[in-house]
Amino acid sequence: MTSSLQRAKFTTTYDEQSLRRAGLKVVQTEAEAVAALAGRIDRHFAAACELMLVCKGRIVVTGMGKSGHIGGKIAATLASTGTPAFFVHPGEASHGDLGMITAHDVVLALSNSGETHEILTILHLIKRLDVPLIGITGNSGSTLARQSQVHIDTAVKEEACPLGLAPTSSTTAMLAMGDALAVALLEARGFTREDFAFAHPGGSLGRRLLIRVRDVMHAGPEVPAVQEMALVRDAVLEMTAKKLGMTAVVDNDRRVLGIFTDGDLRRLFEKAGDIHTTPIKEVMTRHCTKVSAELLAAEAVRIMEEKRISALLVADEDNRLMGALNMHDLLRAGVV
Repeated sequence: MTSSLQRAKFTTTYDEQSLRRAGLKVVQTEAEAVAALAGRIDRHFAAACELMLVCKGRIVVTGMGKSGHIGGKIAATLASTGTPAFFVHPGEASHGDLGMITAHDVVLALSNSGETHEILTILHLIKRLDVPLIGITGNSGSTLARQSQVHIDTAVKEEACPLGLAPTSSTTAMLAMGDALAVALLEARGFTREDFAFAHPGGSLGRRLLIRVRDVMHAGPEVPAVQEMALVRDAVLEMTAKKLGMTAVVDNDRRVLGIFTDGDLRRLFEKAGDIHTTPIKEVMTRHCTKVSAELLAAEAVRIMEEKRISALLVADEDNRLMGALNMHDLLRAGVV
């Protein structure tokens, strides 16, 4: 009953245009708040980066309420871009979690007002540990700002909330500043796409940057191959047994001479060719595309799409057959 009355109390008239106007006002207000941060990428910002770069432990991010949610995201971004970090709830820190912070760490504290009680409560303990403190606030005269070794100002002209109450522009500004810190550190550390992939092995990007052809190719007895003097019939039997839709054609030293695919077989049938009498060397595709086992699987996908083929042979530097793969293997590996 109460919830129904509450909903009725806040019911008002609206239309599509009014909703769009409200949404546009929020986006514009928050965009202005972020744009204003450009002038604050200053010596204080650089000093904060330097403290985190020389940190021998981890960056401990803390914040309460909406700032805490932003802090959690900043910690995750730092950790995934080469700067070890984790989030500590300031309320729980007073009840044991402060033990997570060591003398080798750096604390990054977020509070728009700079007077958040739960954060101020643990400031003297952080000071006792002699841990560097970086404060991100919207109030440069606040207690947190004054107590911080480095303070970064994220003050906003106004919140996007028309009541001026819900943290909106202020949290967006904090998030953007956190991203700026993380990316600046990423570049300073020389963090690469491969490093990023190792931190994200379960994601599609990680798979695309980590999985190589050798990880997905068929090798050994699974690789379809026939000698150059074989008949098409032999090639068809090999293709049927290995189920890759093609077979390599090799010489006595396993050097690749060509490839015979389902497409080649169809073209032979169109010419009324006899699989029992036709030598494979007469109908195979010579100068076929081959790749290295060390090639990224994602690059193999690009090659197959560019050449409009569905299978590849893998050869070493001496052109000896090492393996084979098709698009289905790449799909199963999650690269495509």
